Amino acid sequence: MELIIYLAIGAIAGFAAGLFGVGGGLIIIPILYVVFTHMGYDPAVIMHLALGTSLATIIVTSISSVTAHHKKGAVLWPVFKNLAPGLVIGSFIGAGIAGVLSGPNLQLIIGVFALWVAFKMFKGAHVPVDESKHLPKASMQMLVGGGIGIASAIFGIGGGSLTVPYLNKNGVVMQKAVATSAACGLPIAIAGAIGFMFFGAQEHVEIKHAIGYVHIYAFIGISVMSFITAKLGAKVAHILSAAMLKKCFACLLTTIGLYFIYQGIIN
Repeated sequence: MELIIYLAIGAIAGFAAGLFGVGGGLIIIPILYVVFTHMGYDPAVIMHLALGTSLATIIVTSISSVTAHHKKGAVLWPVFKNLAPGLVIGSFIGAGIAGVLSGPNLQLIIGVFALWVAFKMFKGAHVPVDESKHLPKASMQMLVGGGIGIASAIFGIGGGSLTVPYLNKNGVVMQKAVATSAACGLPIAIAGAIGFMFFGAQEHVEIKHAIGYVHIYAFIGISVMSFITAKLGAKVAHILSAAMLKKCFACLLTTIGLYFIYQGIIN
């Protein structure tokens, strides 16, 4: 039953990863939080375990998603190259910051952030991207990557919630922004997952079937299914209009945001 649950989570998260370029983390985290709670894990580390495991699974979903986007020529690889160094350093640092925050505080932070991004995305759903705008120079992109990496690790996501709006704001159309965001999720996920394993081990956290704050069985089960469904999500992303993608993305973030704020308050 446990394996079936992880496979189901992977199927849903993988599709979201390809569709929105969010790595599926925004779906994985709340579901894992519920699953780990019912499995009787220590409440003090459940949120951290969900975040670390989410980032680990995004390694696989990002590979699957970006492969599909690359075949359509939508990934802006020069932009990825500029952002990547900052993403790696920022993600590792972000994992360390998340490690010292309490579970309820993490829930409130993630919830408020998700609602803010949802508002921004929905507000701009009908606003066309100004393609006359251009991304800043490489050094500035690397700094922005650092900020995105820190936030993404704290939130346990692939960075789509920040990368996509950032690219949109600087003249990148939605489909290419989603595709490039999917690529950026890989360095975020690798560095972030390593960080959660490292800092979890430093805290001498002992969780069955886990390395630090990464649950191995959940990682395997979710990754297997998400690798398959991420490609389907990426195909759908190229069928839907940019406005529709933004609206769907905003609705997803609103639901997750409200859930985490509620959990943070009652805990």
